Amino acid sequence: MDQQQQQSAIQGAKVLMVGAGGIGCELLKTLALSGFHDIHIIDMDTIEVSNLNRQFLFRRSHVGQSKAKVARDAVLRFRPHINIRSYHANVKNPEFDVDFFKQFDVVLNGLDNLDARRHVNRLCLAADVPLVESGTTGFLGQVTVHVKGKTECYECQTKPTPKTYPVCTITSTPTKFVHCIVWAKELLFAKLFGDKNQDNDLNVRANKAASSSEQTEDIFERAEDEDIEQYGRKIYDHVFGYNIEAALSNEETWKNRRRPRPIYSKDVLPESLTQKNGSTQNCSATSDDDSATVSAMPLLGLKNPQELWGLTQNSLVFIEALKLFFAKRKKEIGHLTFDKDDQLAVEFVTAAANIRAESFGIPLHSLFEAKGIAGNIVHAVATTNAIVAGLIVIEAIKVLKKDADKYRMTYCLEHPSRKMLLMPVEPFEPNPSCYVCSKTPLVLEINTQKSKLRDLVDKIVKAKLGMNLPLIMHGASLLYEVGDDLDDIMVANYNANLEKSLSELPSPVINGSILTVEDLQQELSCKINVKHREEFDEEKEPEGMVLSGWTQSPATNGESASTSNNESAVDVTESSSGPEIASKKRKLSETQPENHKRETENVESEDDDDLVEIENPMTVSKKKRVA
Repeated sequence: MDQQQQQSAIQGAKVLMVGAGGIGCELLKTLALSGFHDIHIIDMDTIEVSNLNRQFLFRRSHVGQSKAKVARDAVLRFRPHINIRSYHANVKNPEFDVDFFKQFDVVLNGLDNLDARRHVNRLCLAADVPLVESGTTGFLGQVTVHVKGKTECYECQTKPTPKTYPVCTITSTPTKFVHCIVWAKELLFAKLFGDKNQDNDLNVRANKAASSSEQTEDIFERAEDEDIEQYGRKIYDHVFGYNIEAALSNEETWKNRRRPRPIYSKDVLPESLTQKNGSTQNCSATSDDDSATVSAMPLLGLKNPQELWGLTQNSLVFIEALKLFFAKRKKEIGHLTFDKDDQLAVEFVTAAANIRAESFGIPLHSLFEAKGIAGNIVHAVATTNAIVAGLIVIEAIKVLKKDADKYRMTYCLEHPSRKMLLMPVEPFEPNPSCYVCSKTPLVLEINTQKSKLRDLVDKIVKAKLGMNLPLIMHGASLLYEVGDDLDDIMVANYNANLEKSLSELPSPVINGSILTVEDLQQELSCKINVKHREEFDEEKEPEGMVLSGWTQSPATNGESASTSNNESAVDVTESSSGPEIASKKRKLSETQPENHKRETENVESEDDDDLVEIENPMTVSKKKRVA
C-alpha cells in the first residue's frame, strides 16, 4: 500500500478511543495530527487538579468537567475540520453494545482498570473489531494488538490480581510499612469514619472488657458530650497502647519476632494540644471549604510533604486530623472511604501508619511516600504516555492496512536492553485454553451442599469472570438472570434461587453438573464443570471454592502453570504482571542484566488514568507466536 492509499485508509477510518486520561490525551492529539478524521471518545471521568501535570489538553479552569468533552474541544481548536464525538459515560453502559462497536474499524484502549479492559476485549471479539491495548507505569509501558482468530485476546494470559495480606499479619504482626498502611487505611480509618455496619477486624472493646463481662462498649463510639481531644487520645491509647500490650501477652507469637513497643499519648504529646496549637476552629479551613482541602499540616506548621516526621509530629497530626474530621466534616463521618485525593485522610493514614511502624520497629515514611503506597501510586511520566500513544497509532495504521505480518507488541523499558528502550515482539496465537476466545470449559470445585447460588454469582461469575449481566443455566433450566425486561415474578424467583444452596435449586447442581454462563451484553458464553468438594483451606482458599482454567495457560514441556495465592486477607493492589514473552524470541539471560530483572507492580498511576498493568517482557515462557 503506497503512501496515498495509506493516507486514504487513515482518513476513511472510524476509530473508537476508550479513555481520555494520561494516555488518552496524547492519543487523541496524535490521531488528529496523523490525519484521522472520525474519532469517538468514551470516558466517564471528570478532570481533577492532579491530572494537570501531564494531561496537557486540560487546564485548571476545566477541573470538574468531562474529560472526553474537554479533550474533544481542545483538539478541535487546532483541527477544526475533523469529526470528534465525545461520550461522558461508562463504556459498560448498555448503549455501548456489540452493534455500537461494529461501526468502528479499530478500537484503541487507554483504560485504567482490569474490569473495563476485559469488557472492551469481549465486545471487540463479539463485534470482530481489532483492539489495540496499552498501559503505562512510570517509565514502563506497553502496546499490544488483539485481532480475533489471529492473535491472542487480552484475556488469553494471566492478568495480575490484587495482592492480599493475611488479616493476622495486618492486625498483629506487621513487618513492612505497607502492612501499617493497610492497617491504617482499611481498618482504623474505616472503623472511625466509614460505615459502622461493616465488619472490621480491629479490637473495638475497651481494655477493661477482658476482665469485666459487663463492659462491652465500643471504644470507637464517641459520646455526644465527649471532648474531641480526649476522644482522640482515647483512640490513640487503645490502638497504639492497650492493643499492643494485649498482643504482647501471647508469648508464643514473639518467640522469633521483634517485640513491639506500646505507645501512649501521655508519653508523646503535651498535656493540652489546644494551648500548644490553638483551636481547630481557628484553622484556615472553614466549614464552607472543599472537604478535600481541609488539612492539619498548616495548623502544626508542617509544609513539606517529603519531610520525614518523628513520632511526636506523627502523633500531633493523628490527633489534629481526627479533631478536624469531627469539627469540619462531621456530616461525612459514617460514609467516608479512603481517597488518595483527600488531604486530611492521607494525613491521618500517614500518621497512624507511622506510629504503628514506630511501635513495631519499622522505618517511618514521609507523607509523600505514604500517599504513594496508600493510593497505590506510581507517579506518571508524561513522555511515557506520549511514546505509548505514538505506538498505538503505529499499530492502528498497520491494522487498517491489514498488515498482519508487521503487528508488534511493544514494551517500553526503563533501562536499555541490548541498547534498546523499545522492545518489539511478534504477537502470539490465541491461547487454546482461553475461556473467552477459545471456549474452553472451566472447572469449579465447590461444596454444592453448603454454597449458595449467590456465592457462585458474586465470587465467580461477577468477580472472576467479569460478567455484568449474567445468565446461568443448568441444562434447559434457567437458574438466574438479570435485566430490565424481567417481570416481578421472575425477579422474585431468581432472588429466591440466590439464597438456596446449589443442590437445593429447582434443577439441582451437584458433582458432575455442567453450567452454562452467559453475558448477553458482552455476547460471551462459557461452560463450567462442577466438581463437589467437601472441605477447603480457610487460609489458602478463603472463598470456599476454586475456579480452574480462567486465568492460566496449561503447563507445557514439564513447566507447571502458575496460580495465584489467595490468602485470607485485606486486599491491596500490588501484584506482579501477566503475559510473558516467548523464550523462542529472546531468552531472559540474553536480554536483561541481572540488576534489571524485575516485574512491575499492578498499581495505580498518579490519578487513576493510566493503569499499571504492565506485562513483563523478560520472563521466559513458551507461547506460540503468530506465524
